[in-house]
Amino acid sequence: MTQRIAPTLALFLTLVLLLAGGLAGRAVGGDQNPKRLRVAVAQISVTRDVAANVETIGRAIDRAVAEKADVLLTPEGSLSGYTPKFDRAEVEAALGKVVGKASSAGLALALGTCFVEPDDGRTYNQIRFYDADGTFLGFHNKILRCGTMTEPTQGEINHFAARPLRTFELAGITVGGLICNDMWANPGCTPMPDPHLSQQLADMGARIIFHAVNGGRDGSAWSREVYWPFHETNLRIRARTGKLWIVTADNCHPSTVPCSAPSGVLRPDGQWALAAPDQGEQIVVHTIELE
Repeated sequence: MTQRIAPTLALFLTLVLLLAGGLAGRAVGGDQNPKRLRVAVAQISVTRDVAANVETIGRAIDRAVAEKADVLLTPEGSLSGYTPKFDRAEVEAALGKVVGKASSAGLALALGTCFVEPDDGRTYNQIRFYDADGTFLGFHNKILRCGTMTEPTQGEINHFAARPLRTFELAGITVGGLICNDMWANPGCTPMPDPHLSQQLADMGARIIFHAVNGGRDGSAWSREVYWPFHETNLRIRARTGKLWIVTADNCHPSTVPCSAPSGVLRPDGQWALAAPDQGEQIVVHTIELE
């Protein structure tokens, strides 16, 4: 009887040890099957010509698909133009074309555009998130809308509406969106306190922030020596502080001068995983691996 029990007991103990070892490995090393997201960053020209913008975004989609990206990020206002004054019907039709093109290729979108929401008729400066099959996941709207430091304040803050900060589930990953000044709260055009939106998203469980930019610049020394470092430093510090991946894309129009901020992908340690050249149309792609 003892001889029969011994091999069975030995096998049972071996299985227990293997299971315990596996659980310990997960506890120490985290997820043994890290999630991956291949992101395409479109540093492209943004104008008020919606038809031209559709063509430009179409090129970015083609490049992203060719590079086997999972999701494409475009700059602030990339479809409508960066303005509250646009043809609502034209933008809605253009949106259908862009989403249709992307979804037919299985490409998700983090699309920067201004848009009138049908439920309240108000205009929002948005990143619209679409899954790979074209399902609309919702939108982030610009919260730190720019305005003068006067009383009363003047500027886009008076033309774009805002809704509360939120997250989205994209390819099984919790992500967030921020638009331009949402990230850095420029003290020259932010007539409200900095709520540290990137950190709020981190606290809400976001692992990746998609950041659409359309910053003012004129190629001057001030643009290069002050605004560019201010933008880049904020991106890097906020990525490191929130332990976040940040995917960021700026408008490159006009292409005769450098962009206002870097486009690319930042790691959670605040270092660049990938940075695009600082001028002209650039489509760059990087695979994010979440541990």
